[in-house]
Amino acid sequence: MKKRSIGAIAAAGVVVALSLAACSGGGGGTAAAGGSSSGPVPTVKMMVGGIDKQIYLPYQLAQQLGYYKKYGVNVELSTEQNGGVGAEDAMASGQVDMAGAWYIHTVDFQSKGKDVINLVQLSGAPGERVMCNPKANVSSAADFKGKNMGVTDLGSGTDELTQFLAAKQGVTKKEYNTIAVHAGATAIAAIQRGSADCVMTTQPTVGALTSQKLAVSAVDMATTKGATAALGGAWPAAGLLAQASWVKSHEDAAQKVVDALVATMHWISTHSAADIANKMPQDFVQNSTITKQQYIDGLSTDKGQFLPDGIMPAGGPKVIFDMEKTIGVDTSKVKYSDTFTQKYAEAANKLEGFTTTTKPAGADG
Repeated sequence: MKKRSIGAIAAAGVVVALSLAACSGGGGGTAAAGGSSSGPVPTVKMMVGGIDKQIYLPYQLAQQLGYYKKYGVNVELSTEQNGGVGAEDAMASGQVDMAGAWYIHTVDFQSKGKDVINLVQLSGAPGERVMCNPKANVSSAADFKGKNMGVTDLGSGTDELTQFLAAKQGVTKKEYNTIAVHAGATAIAAIQRGSADCVMTTQPTVGALTSQKLAVSAVDMATTKGATAALGGAWPAAGLLAQASWVKSHEDAAQKVVDALVATMHWISTHSAADIANKMPQDFVQNSTITKQQYIDGLSTDKGQFLPDGIMPAGGPKVIFDMEKTIGVDTSKVKYSDTFTQKYAEAANKLEGFTTTTKPAGADG
């Protein structure tokens, strides 16, 4: 009996040691970070709009770094499937608690009376490129007229973005054909078989299309600089969306998820594309369509889309609202300040002593 008790104590000590080691790993703050209160660890279900896309890598990277656990929350990640329910729709219908999706969806939902808000902003650009078959002779959005334009899904963010790019060049939606090509292998196949002249897509699909000489970039919105040139300003894309009612009743869990994501954004800003690729699941960075080096090269080029502090950038919401009005979304009853909040990201940065470098958007966008 005495030996058994000593063994149990030793085993418990190992568990404690492993827990402390897990808390101290990964960088960005102390083991006590996150202000975790005693009691059960909250579980949050989050769906991401294409978890293996580079534009959405922070959500999975936070898991790989152990940051959700470190900041006191259990996050169950899932990804939307081609032809399935979008991440933002799954969140709005209560199938999941949060969505890793574009900020623009908060405006779409609120215009329809659904109170969805953005809790932290991960990127200041869509991270997208319009990739076109060289034979299609598309060099700008003005050339979309008469073309088959591939988007992830009809009514998706890429569909709206395609409409906006076209409208800025005087081309209406009726003057080109929109088809759903999803992403990855299906988008590549659409270019290969000629069903799409162009596809709006991200890394690593961009790298695969380029390396196979199937498509060239006609419009580049992969970084904040590129988005500003193409769209007129920073275009806040990947964020963390949730129903306002859920956030109100789960303040602690919401803050912990944001704490983890802000720490991840700081980690991204202080590490190389190769460092990031080495942390990600290997089937994300190398598969039948792309090599790991191509993944790293693409991320090195497009890493500028990510914001280092999770702060919504000044002017970003205004650009989104301008786009929504241009493509016919009625935003007359929606206020900038109701679509996003900075308080969780500000608290997360303060918690770890991170310096915020993004000029923040205010109530006027």
